[in-house]
Amino acid sequence: MTWEKLKDLKESNPIKIAEYAVANCISNEPAFQWWVPQVLRRRNRIISKVKKRYWRTTHKFGIHLPKSVSEALEIDRITGTDLWEKAINKEMSRVNVAWETHDGHTPEQVRAGEAPEITGYQEIGCHPIFDVKMDFTRKVRFVAGGHTTKAPSSITYSSVVSRDSVRLGFLIAALNGVDIMACDLENAYLNAPCKEKIWFEGGAECGENKGKVLIVIRA
Repeated sequence: MTWEKLKDLKESNPIKIAEYAVANCISNEPAFQWWVPQVLRRRNRIISKVKKRYWRTTHKFGIHLPKSVSEALEIDRITGTDLWEKAINKEMSRVNVAWETHDGHTPEQVRAGEAPEITGYQEIGCHPIFDVKMDFTRKVRFVAGGHTTKAPSSITYSSVVSRDSVRLGFLIAALNGVDIMACDLENAYLNAPCKEKIWFEGGAECGENKGKVLIVIRA
């Protein structure tokens, strides 16, 4: 790869390239030594600002946005509805195939290294996030702190398609007189096995698995 092509690649996908360089232990190479720390610092600043904005946002479309399951259920109790409860149950019914329950030990025992069956597994944080759609439908997503795991050597992402790619698709279709068809695969990531060895402690959203050791088996 020429330096010109590497420059274009770094400018088009700076964060991905920086994380790839770190994961593959080439961040100290001349082409990356000064650039990688700068990009990662910028990434961390953006994440920090987004987090602050998230915690400051208390309402959307005039509807109170909860930050936890207990707060969501309390809002339902106060308003005499079950909208957040239904949204939580809907999301958890879809994603509960992503983990298996480890009944042999408690989370405290695993953290203390007293669970030889899952030695080498890393603990991550998982939690639901709450949103309100434009039609006022309550939306819940159960997310994992994948950024806290060690990045694989062949780092890959299931990312959102770029705006440029969409425009190119429309342009090619128009030039060739073809129709465009699209579909949405809900929770597509749940079909992929998880390569990392990770577990998390079930929260209130996990129902009967609250407080248990849950091993992630899907991506």
